[in-house]
Amino acid sequence: MPRVITNNGYDIGYEEAGGGDATPIVFLHGVGSDKSVWRPQLAFFGQSRRAIAFDYPGYGDSDPAPDGTTRDDYASAIISAMHEIGIDRAHVCGLSLGGVIAIAMNHADESRCACLILADTFAVHPEGEAIYERAVAASSDLRALAEARVDVLLAQPADPAVRSEVVETMAKIEPAAYRIGAEAVWLADQRDRAHDIRVTTLVLCGTEDRITPPSLSRELTQLIPGARYEPIEGVGHLGNLERPAEFNTIVNAFLRGVDSWA
Repeated sequence: MPRVITNNGYDIGYEEAGGGDATPIVFLHGVGSDKSVWRPQLAFFGQSRRAIAFDYPGYGDSDPAPDGTTRDDYASAIISAMHEIGIDRAHVCGLSLGGVIAIAMNHADESRCACLILADTFAVHPEGEAIYERAVAASSDLRALAEARVDVLLAQPADPAVRSEVVETMAKIEPAAYRIGAEAVWLADQRDRAHDIRVTTLVLCGTEDRITPPSLSRELTQLIPGARYEPIEGVGHLGNLERPAEFNTIVNAFLRGVDSWA
């Protein structure tokens, strides 16, 4: 897989598909996965535009991230990586931690974001500190943590192939990288940043999401001026994997509207 060196010193992996003149789309993964979680979206959106999924520093094909790396460092790295591969502006779609980073990217440089798609995420999680502490305590064995959490992440009964993919992807994460990612997501409080968003924004959430429940997505929608909320019926925290066709259809319809207004 290709990698790119960012202007803040991170060497991060990415995967891409497609091309053409349409505004590209960038995908940002959650704390327990990597860029591979977006392959159904790369295959679909690559038919109409350039589609790129990035790893964060320390994840996937990226070099390890030093202690002290923050969500704002992640955001800066993605913005820099976009520029280095020839993308100055893109639709930004983030799930869970990815949504947190998308908000941070918009805060850092709104001109880079043609729109935001924020899936199964939040501005602040009321149980974030407790979730973070549990994540750190369990981070020495990511396979065991994945097996313990997968049936909460996915709506039940889950597709066995999707279940296996989620476990195997999470099991490959280095514990130190996972702890950095856990801090970036669960200790986030970006209510002021969400309120300041001015780009067109779609908020998505699985109706069966028990990790970041729909109430948090609705709260996020209310914070962002003009944002639209769209539930995805019958899926859990990973709607892009659980029902990729439905996820892609909703996002694609939204992008067509944004592109037509541009």
